[in-house]
Amino acid sequence: MQFGQMPSVAASAVPSDGFLLDVREDDEWAAGHVEGALHVPMGQVVARFGELTEAVDGGLVHVVCRSGGRSAQVTQYLIAQGLEAVNVGDGMLGWEAAGRPMVADGQHPATVV
Repeated sequence: MQFGQMPSVAASAVPSDGFLLDVREDDEWAAGHVEGALHVPMGQVVARFGELTEAVDGGLVHVVCRSGGRSAQVTQYLIAQGLEAVNVGDGMLGWEAAGRPMVADGQHPATVV
């Protein structure tokens, strides 16, 4: 699949009940993430693929990272494995800019690092 043909949506267009896979690293996740998202760092996606397929249960996977680069690679992988996946092209930066809700681990306000 060509990179340019990859399905992509803006963070503002992700349904509030959509399945979100966050592929950022642990420190990025802790600083701010979407409540209810599944956190699987990019380097663990292959090893945890079974967990992911069980969680998504055949629906559409919205893949997100900070700005859309890592999530694009993971989206390509998931599509190659037969899953229905779409890249959140503007990432968590777009999510934050759109004013979508986020939570953080700890006492600090949620932010994208």
